[in-house]
Amino acid sequence: MSEISSELTHINASGEANMVDVSDKAVTVREARAEAWVLMAEETLALIVNGQHHKGDVFATARIAGIMAAKKTAELIPLCHPLALSKVEVQLTPNAERGGVHIQSYCKLAGQTGVEMEALTAASIAALTIYDMCKAVQKDMIIDGVRLLEKRGGKSGDFNA
Repeated sequence: MSEISSELTHINASGEANMVDVSDKAVTVREARAEAWVLMAEETLALIVNGQHHKGDVFATARIAGIMAAKKTAELIPLCHPLALSKVEVQLTPNAERGGVHIQSYCKLAGQTGVEMEALTAASIAALTIYDMCKAVQKDMIIDGVRLLEKRGGKSGDFNA
């Protein structure tokens, strides 16, 4: 793990949860990447990759779900600012060696607060969508490794996992 800050920005002086005021922050380009894995049996992965899943194109559906989720993050995560995203990308890559699907999300905007939560939400919901579409075939899939890979911009600077 990396360094840990002792300052919780969503807690006011009285210890109450509050939304951070970003009105005095400079508008800068903010970017974030996140990832998640959906681990599954070789047969389940083959159904997805070969386009033989009875529910249709699993990757297309998961990609759209991830993009939609990034746009709805402020409705899902308390105290998150609603953001005008300029780009959301969700990539899904089958990985037979690891036995599953690797999901990477990318979010970008010009704004006063970061897009880490949007990138994490996109990757998470894409993973949940894959699980939902494939659960009839395999119930013991594992969603794993949801994490922020990098963030760029803003006062706190850049972060790379």
